Amino acid sequence: MSRATASHFQRGFTLIEIVVVVVIIGLLAAMVAPKVMQRTDDAKLVRVANDIRATEASLNLYKLDNFNYPTTEQGLQALVTKPSGSPEAKNWKQGGYLRNVPKDPWGNEYKYAYPGSSGGSFDLYSFGADGKSGGEDMSKDLSIADLN
Repeated sequence: MSRATASHFQRGFTLIEIVVVVVIIGLLAAMVAPKVMQRTDDAKLVRVANDIRATEASLNLYKLDNFNYPTTEQGLQALVTKPSGSPEAKNWKQGGYLRNVPKDPWGNEYKYAYPGSSGGSFDLYSFGADGKSGGEDMSKDLSIADLN
């Protein structure tokens, strides 16, 4: 192959071609990124709902065994380790009802109160992304009442 023919095949991309490709990739990323971020937020809300339902089921099993829900003071930790205090958990299941006390997707502990404030048997909720009572969108409180 002659030198003239070889250099003809080694032609590279021009600066304009590279800029056009980078702009197209940037436009695609600008359109896709918000959709992906929204899916992340949706996934966090689904996780909160699943955590609350699983914890609710564990609390109900605890009550079946011990005839009472854990008190507010005993908290959700009573599902992991045998609680002390009154009422005594006489039939507490060896190994517990949960492997560990779950945290919401934002790293905050779920709030638990027994007896519940709204006439229910117990309150179980997350304060959302901001970790504070109240709020809107991702910072809104999510409770067991919202799932029923």
